[in-house]
Amino acid sequence: MAHALAPFYLSPPSFQSLSQHIREIDQRSPLFQLRSAGESVLGRPLWYFFVGEDSAPPTLLVGCTHGSEWITALLLLLFADSLASALENQGEIAGICVEPLFHGRSLILLPCLNPDGMEIALYGPGSSGELAGQVDAMIQGNPGQVWQANARGVDLNHNFPAGWETLREMEIREGITGPGPTRFGGPHPFSEPETLAVRGICEAFAVRQVLAFHSQGEEIYWRYGGRTPGRGLMVARLFSASSGYRVCDPVGTASHGGLKDWFIQETGRPGFTLEVGRGKNPLPIGQLPGIWTKLKETLMLSILV
Repeated sequence: MAHALAPFYLSPPSFQSLSQHIREIDQRSPLFQLRSAGESVLGRPLWYFFVGEDSAPPTLLVGCTHGSEWITALLLLLFADSLASALENQGEIAGICVEPLFHGRSLILLPCLNPDGMEIALYGPGSSGELAGQVDAMIQGNPGQVWQANARGVDLNHNFPAGWETLREMEIREGITGPGPTRFGGPHPFSEPETLAVRGICEAFAVRQVLAFHSQGEEIYWRYGGRTPGRGLMVARLFSASSGYRVCDPVGTASHGGLKDWFIQETGRPGFTLEVGRGKNPLPIGQLPGIWTKLKETLMLSILV
């Protein structure tokens, strides 16, 4: 699609450019409703799109939980862009006609859960305002470590109450005892405004399934604890067949504390983590077209199934 080559998708974003592009997409279809789930630690809006019928329980897609994984925000905006174009032109994505897809269905698309972390990962501590000194100290104390956390040094994907105490013990064994660029789960679950915001969305809209996008590895995680629905494996296999990604389980500190873990534990509904692309984070912007090509059918299926 032509918009995939637009300048916005050819370089890493800033929060300002991200917000501007989000507003532009919002203007293109009456089915798109632009809202904010709240604000980040530094007061940046947590923008999301609601698309479709208000009465239909939505699928929730969440990107950029980790600051260095900003390519996932671009992926979800590329999907939103493609949906808007298809709705304008009665078009298709991956052979699926878009307009009928939203009859009795809905989607919530939150491209960037961690805008402060994205800015820090891309532009350094100077982007963190009043917390610049603290962020700089955390970076200096962890040389060479990419920035995944929010502006307070809390890893948002360790901040959900799903095996949080077990995860804390694992963090301590790895020498992680306080705020830093990665893997510190915070003083307690839901201590951060960003994780509270996504919880609020799940509760307010009776979200039917969650897909959290991370990088990298081309893997799909679908299981967490005793409330994992059997349907989750069926859907994960469908996503795998459409994308070529491998269905598997996370290991180590990635095994607890995440959004999909909490969502499954709390609701008994399907939750998934998709690790997009391959390589070392942050993935280069040049991987975006290939990631999109592999996942566009999967993204459409996330609304349909």
